[in-house]
Amino acid sequence: MIAWRYLRAKRAEGGVSVMTWISLVGITLAVAALIITLAVRSGFRYEFVDTILGANAHVTVYSSGQTSETGTYARVIQDYDGLTAKMAKADGVVSAAPLVKGQVMAAATSGGNAAAEVYGIRADDLFGVRRVAEPEQKLGDIAQFGVANNGMTIAIGWGVARSLGVSVGDKVKLISPNGTKTAFGTSPRIVAFEVVYIFQVGRYDIDRTRVYMPFDKAQEYFNREGVADEIEVILDDPENVGEHERALLSAAGEGALLWTWQDSSGAFLNALEMEDNVMFLILSVLVLIASMNIVSGLIMLVKNKGRDIGILRTMGLSEGSVLRVFFICGASIGVIGTILGMVLGCLFAIYIDQIFGVVNWVAGGGVWDPSIRLISKLPARLEWGDVLSAISLSLFLSFVVTIFPARRAARMNPVEALRYE
Repeated sequence: MIAWRYLRAKRAEGGVSVMTWISLVGITLAVAALIITLAVRSGFRYEFVDTILGANAHVTVYSSGQTSETGTYARVIQDYDGLTAKMAKADGVVSAAPLVKGQVMAAATSGGNAAAEVYGIRADDLFGVRRVAEPEQKLGDIAQFGVANNGMTIAIGWGVARSLGVSVGDKVKLISPNGTKTAFGTSPRIVAFEVVYIFQVGRYDIDRTRVYMPFDKAQEYFNREGVADEIEVILDDPENVGEHERALLSAAGEGALLWTWQDSSGAFLNALEMEDNVMFLILSVLVLIASMNIVSGLIMLVKNKGRDIGILRTMGLSEGSVLRVFFICGASIGVIGTILGMVLGCLFAIYIDQIFGVVNWVAGGGVWDPSIRLISKLPARLEWGDVLSAISLSLFLSFVVTIFPARRAARMNPVEALRYE
C-alpha cells in the first residue's frame, strides 16, 4: 500500500511521478527493441536456412574423378541410377536424385538475355524440391515440366524471367559454349526451350540464375550421355547433417566425395550467429541504461520521503520492511514496463510487413533491396525462447538496480531523518 501511494504521488506531494513515467517508457521501449531485434534475427536465420534447404540439396555426392580410355579426366558419375538407389536407402535419407549442371547464356526473342545456371533434373525429383514446387509466387503449371513440347521445356526463376522479359509459353534460347565438335573446332550449342513454369523461392541469388531442364534433355545438351554430374540427397534432419555423413559415405562407396549445405553456407551462418550475439549484448546495455532510470527515480523518492521513513522507523517499521517498500516501487516499474514492452515488441514483430510497407511508402520505395540482402522481404519470427530471454534480462536488471537505493532507504537513521523536522 505504501509503495503504491509513493508511485502514484504527484511531485507537489513529494512524489516523482514524472521520473516514474520516464523509467516506465524507457523500460518499455528497451524491451520492445530487444524483442523486435531477436525476432528479426530469428527470421533472417530461418529464411536463409529454409531457402537453402528448400531449394538446394542437403548433401551433394560427387565423384573424385577418373581418367577414361581416351586419356581425359572427368568427375562424372557413371552408374548414377545404382548410386542413387544406394543413397536413397541410407539412414536419414528422404530422397536422392541424379543431376546434370551447366552454365549457359539465356536469350529471349524480345532481345533480353541473362546468365543462368541449368539444373538437369527428372520431373518427379523436381516436384520434391519444396521451395520450387511450393514457391512464394508462381506462374504456369509445374506438372507440364518435361511433358509439353515433346519434353523441350524449362522452369525458370522469377528473376531470370524478368531479365529476359518472358512469361509462361514463351520460347527461350539456351546457348552453351560446349556444343558440337566439328573439323573447325567446337561450335556453341543453341537450343530453344518453352517456359512452362516460373517460380520465386524468395532468395535472390536463386531466383536470378536458376533454370531447371529435364534430365535426359540436359544430358544431350551438355554432352553428358549416360552420366550424371552429381547426386543430390535430401535428409529428414538437415540441421544435424554431420551425424549422417558416415552412413552416406558408406553408401556412396570409394571414390565419392560429400559436400553438405553447412559446408557451403557454414561460414555465413557462423558470421550471422556471431552478429546475433553482439546485437544481443548491445541491446542488453540499452535495457541496462533504461533500468538505471529506475535508480534515479528511487534515489529522488528516498530523498523526498526521508521524513516519512523516519516516522515509519520510529513507529516500529523494520529495515527489511522499508527495503521491501522501495524495492516494490522499483520492481513494479520494471515489471509493468517489461509487460508493456513485451506486448509492443510482439505486436511489432507480428505486423512487421505492414509497418515496413508504410515505412517503404513514406521513403518513396527502394528501402529493401533483395539483390543485397538475398531475400525478398524483411523476415521476423517470434520464438518463445527469445521473448523469455528479453523478459528475464529486463526483470533481472530491474530487480538488481532497485536493491541499492532500497537498501539506502532502509539504512537511513531515523534521528538524522527527523533532525530538522
